[in-house]
Amino acid sequence: MINIVLFEPEIPPNTGNIIRLAANTGFKLHLIKPLGFDLDEKKVRRAGLDYHEFAGITEYENWSEFRAASGNNRVFGISTKGSRNFTEVQYREGDYLVFGPETRGLPDNIRNELGSEYCLRIPMLPNSRSLNLSNAAAVLAFEAWRQLGFKNAE
Repeated sequence: MINIVLFEPEIPPNTGNIIRLAANTGFKLHLIKPLGFDLDEKKVRRAGLDYHEFAGITEYENWSEFRAASGNNRVFGISTKGSRNFTEVQYREGDYLVFGPETRGLPDNIRNELGSEYCLRIPMLPNSRSLNLSNAAAVLAFEAWRQLGFKNAE
């Protein structure tokens, strides 16, 4: 299935919402530290409701540890500074979708490491700053899942 990656997430309810998204799509969730909160925090639990136990969550100490674990799978960074529209990609099982921290976005060094071909953006109206992290993750997740024929869905 597809993998959602949150690089240094800061806002507990966003991560809770994405836990719920992962649980309902069968996607795996990867969290790269430092986190701006404790996963047991009430706000994370409230947003994720009782889905936390159903979402496959892996934590990494840093970006390097995550990259070593991602193997030869494709890794896409999602950024307002991305050069490709997210709909231009033919997603496949094992792909990783990486989202940056809510207040800073995906750092330049990560975007540079991935390369422009792997930096995607969600179209928005001019002068818009960004979408909410959990909304952006849902947009990408459902496009990738749609392309995979909504595998395992009822």
